[in-house]
Amino acid sequence: MSPACHPITTKRLVIGQVSVCFGCCCGQTDRGKPAVPVEWLKTEWRRLGLLKNIQLTISGCLGPCDVPNVVLVSTAGQNVWLGSIDGFDYYREIVDWAVRSKAAGRALPLSKDLLKHRLDPFREIAAR
Repeated sequence: MSPACHPITTKRLVIGQVSVCFGCCCGQTDRGKPAVPVEWLKTEWRRLGLLKNIQLTISGCLGPCDVPNVVLVSTAGQNVWLGSIDGFDYYREIVDWAVRSKAAGRALPLSKDLLKHRLDPFREIAAR
């Protein structure tokens, strides 16, 4: 897109944004949902110096609420929705992706393990 389409820019090279749902359902272990390691994610993002290039947002409800532990990875090229992120290792993979992308100066593809959790919240209802 040309600069004329977007007259406001940022001084930082923002490679992507990771939005982690921690709302009405996601991470609510008292309701039988898998944990979301919110404090660990925030600490790792700071420790690894990711905040300026890969934004981390711990969000209220991202929806869809019938799928627990939703994560949205947004880059200039695409939005990738992930659902049922039900283990700590998946969150570690998200951090690893952010570290590798920052080092590369661009958003790299997500791992095959993460993409197995790809979610399409916007699919159309089939015609009857």
